[in-house]
Amino acid sequence: MTLLNCLLSTWYGLPFVSKNNVSVSSINGAGVALELIYVLIFLIFSRKKEKVKILGLLCCILSVFSVIALVSVLAIHDANKRKNLCGFAATIFSIIMYASPLSAMRMVIKTKSVEYMPFLLSLFVTLCGTSWFIYGLIGKDIFILVPNGFGCFLGTMQLILYAIYRSNKLGENSSNIITTDGSLEAGPGPSKHWQSNNYS
Repeated sequence: MTLLNCLLSTWYGLPFVSKNNVSVSSINGAGVALELIYVLIFLIFSRKKEKVKILGLLCCILSVFSVIALVSVLAIHDANKRKNLCGFAATIFSIIMYASPLSAMRMVIKTKSVEYMPFLLSLFVTLCGTSWFIYGLIGKDIFILVPNGFGCFLGTMQLILYAIYRSNKLGENSSNIITTDGSLEAGPGPSKHWQSNNYS
């Protein structure tokens, strides 16, 4: 999802789509390069079944981006309408990207442990969202302002959760056991039975 967000944001920032947004294209273009490197490394070291899954997702991502890019160039000749289409698409997928840690936040609340939500990731999500929110505010660009304001809010919520549960360790929470499907069960603490099931 991050790759698709970077692709759409890079396209949105190009001069023939959105004027005076070269920094958006350059920064997100670097993000595209990094994401492609991450995907390549994953494909090299992953199992065959996981490779097929990731390649399928990569094809879907590139297909969605290609459709939006081609429609904006070939079917829409009005500059304002082109900007609105690309900006709306980038906004939707940016919000989806920022919303992806919601499952981790849910796990933190259920387990009362921050083991599943790394602090540095939460911190930089907040800083990224805040920086782009300010950029969109200064430039009065709603397509940058809205999704990154959402990201800033969710990042702040993650940091608040981290501050609340930072001293808790999963192993110390003796009243909860995490099952293999991600749900919680009451019990005496992390057991060898859970560990053996988890790694089988």
